[in-house]
Amino acid sequence: MSELASTATVLRTKSVRFQVRKKSMGITAAAQVAPYITAWSAEQSLPCQLVERPGYGLVYADELLTDRDGRGVLWQRSSVRQTVGRPEFGKVHRLRQRRAMLRLLCQVCSGPADQTGDGVLWLLRDHRDDWRGWPEGMASVEPPVCVPCVAVSLKLCPALRRGAAAVRVREFPVVGVRGALYQQGAVAPVAIEAVNVAYDDPVVRWVVASALVRELRDCTVVPTEELAGTRL
Repeated sequence: MSELASTATVLRTKSVRFQVRKKSMGITAAAQVAPYITAWSAEQSLPCQLVERPGYGLVYADELLTDRDGRGVLWQRSSVRQTVGRPEFGKVHRLRQRRAMLRLLCQVCSGPADQTGDGVLWLLRDHRDDWRGWPEGMASVEPPVCVPCVAVSLKLCPALRRGAAAVRVREFPVVGVRGALYQQGAVAPVAIEAVNVAYDDPVVRWVVASALVRELRDCTVVPTEELAGTRL
């Protein structure tokens, strides 16, 4: 899992304002547990050449259909060599994060996330002091979880041991991406900052995405003790 930063960021968007935390929850290597979305040392970013297409934005010089998602956003290329090398805790594999978010898979075991009449289950760093009603309106790059993985996450994840909140979420639309924002340079596009951008923002044409974002709506915080003690 990935560690959430303590400072909320308001994403730029035309139709919705949503907040996101920048880092992810991570389980230590000593635990010998590697969540599904964790990147491995053999999984590297693949070389590519970015160019500007006038009137359109960023493209790869040798772009393939698989380089963009269903909304037409360009994604960072990455090799897929899960379990090869060592797990790099704190680093998230882009394609597995995207798959888990799209299919609502548990970010730890890759099975279906837990879902009841009260909503899909998310396990987050506890930041209820950040704003009234937290995490209502939060833009999460964290995929959901299943109930059996709650206990192991609470036990092994240092970030969650500092405070965790289990949240049932009834509405969780995909609203945007996190990635690197580029601008035109003297010779080629140049990365200027990491941003969180909604799909309906024209700036997204200048972003190379690395994570999918869902906005959490109609949220209910539930006791982690009850979930951690569940026996299936």
